Amino acid sequence: MQDETLLMMPGPVPMPQRVRMAMARQAINHRGAEFGECLKDLNRMLKPMFGTENDIMVISGSGTAAMEASVANFCAGKKVASLVNGKFGERLFKISEIYAEEATEFKSEWGTPLPLEELEKALEEGTEAVTLVHNETSAAIKNPAEEVGRLCRKYDALFIMDGITSIAGDEVLADRWGADVTVVGSQKCLAAPAGLSAVSASEKAWENLAEKRPFYLDLAAYKKSAAKDQTPFTPAVPLFFAMREACRIIEEEGLENRIARHKNMAEAVRAAAGAWGLELFCQTDKFHTYSNTATAISYPDGIIDSDFRGAVKKYGIEISGGQDHVKGKIFRIGTMGATGIPEVLSVVSAAEKALRELGFKVESSGTEAAADVLKI
Repeated sequence: MQDETLLMMPGPVPMPQRVRMAMARQAINHRGAEFGECLKDLNRMLKPMFGTENDIMVISGSGTAAMEASVANFCAGKKVASLVNGKFGERLFKISEIYAEEATEFKSEWGTPLPLEELEKALEEGTEAVTLVHNETSAAIKNPAEEVGRLCRKYDALFIMDGITSIAGDEVLADRWGADVTVVGSQKCLAAPAGLSAVSASEKAWENLAEKRPFYLDLAAYKKSAAKDQTPFTPAVPLFFAMREACRIIEEEGLENRIARHKNMAEAVRAAAGAWGLELFCQTDKFHTYSNTATAISYPDGIIDSDFRGAVKKYGIEISGGQDHVKGKIFRIGTMGATGIPEVLSVVSAAEKALRELGFKVESSGTEAAADVLKI
């Protein structure tokens, strides 16, 4: 473990040894009872993380596969409103442009509050479905899924929610919030290997199932197979067993405890940024809050992204920079999955050391500020 880079990014994240070992096995018949039990276990364990009573369909494909499956299966031929204040909201909009009759982007600057009043006006005028990224890690802002769900219920619109970086790291209550379709990716808060995603869909969603659907991402086929504890196509079997082990670890920790740990870690990183005298990138209001699983911090004048992240990496830790038009303007620290106090203090210490090496005068010790918060 000593020579392995510590990933403190908004995914992928470090995997516990138990999860890694779950993949180190001989191939099995994926149509046999053993794989069926694995799929049954995943359905049972993922439901409380989604906050749903709906069955969970696991797809051999990344979170983007689940995003596309959701829009392609349930939004085809509809008027779709995509809420966008970051890269992944943009991705849902681009997918909607392909499948929807009409796709409209309701956009604010990355990391700023969404135009909910404009959304309500569009719903009044006949918008039939809404897409939202609950936790937008490109800007480290948590968007108001509950409020969007309320608006969708008021106007009888479908609500498609990306929970890829919040499920198992923050409170997600899909059924209570009225999220008709919810998705997660394996390599984020679950701390499983990349390559799987999962989808839940409400009865209302199934009532809106498109007649023409993708072949591989046909969720009706997944639903039919799931009733027999199977997948419609050959699954990435080792990843399924690793994901099951990751979910078992979550059960052992307790979902409430896990969410509290994630919240505590994110607060610690924000406290460190404040101690250094750096600004957080996103803007909050009564509906929009800081992410529970990632923190985006604006660079001070004179600090070059590649120099800073390169200096942090010298200490064996990898963090993320900004994407697209905010590249070079921010850096992002992920606090999700199986990480805890040692990892958070390590990344904060390394970042502080890098800032000093590059000539930035920190106002006070971010390491001490983070340690004061980390009292789980």
